[in-house]
Amino acid sequence: MADSRGIGMTSQRARNRLVEQLRSMGINDEAVLEIMRTTPRHLFVDEALASRAYENTALPIGYGQTISQPYIVAAMTQALYATGTCDKVLEIGAGCGYQSAILAHLANRVFAIERIEALANRLRTRLHELRISNVRVRHGDGCRGWPTNGPFDGILVAAAPVGVPEQLFDQLAPGGRLIIPIGRAGFQDLRLYTQNNGGIDEEILEQVSFVPL
Repeated sequence: MADSRGIGMTSQRARNRLVEQLRSMGINDEAVLEIMRTTPRHLFVDEALASRAYENTALPIGYGQTISQPYIVAAMTQALYATGTCDKVLEIGAGCGYQSAILAHLANRVFAIERIEALANRLRTRLHELRISNVRVRHGDGCRGWPTNGPFDGILVAAAPVGVPEQLFDQLAPGGRLIIPIGRAGFQDLRLYTQNNGGIDEEILEQVSFVPL
């Protein structure tokens, strides 16, 4: 069983410092902050990088992918849950599973898609070790969503297309929220789309940098 407590630079003190930094950057949802405080990010990166796990920075996880900056994880999670808890959430671009673990604390069911099979397998293993049982993982193309398990109260996309795949709008439940980075490298916006009486409302949250979808 992996040790989720951590020592040294992965200790609770290091996590507390990170949370205070996130608070100073505008993350004010106490439930999200507490989940960021208690989720062992050091277990989702290579052991050689564990001492940097609670720095507010993205880190490589292999295969040309990264674990997202903690601020971005917190900001996307906060935006997704601004209207309260969700029953079903779809996560696209699950990577190493850190965001999946965060979402698992706030949703009844999480459906996570990862296109790189080795990462999907690693994600399953890590969630099992952490006894997180409400995340279902699939290896595949996230652009199509997961229609057999929709509609979803929330959809979180952790990789950037140049435009929103229409299938994702189709899989939003009434009042559902889609958080997604849009644009080419160097010119990406994090956007929030909300299903509203059959229409879609759009809000640009901030500039970001993600790997392509």
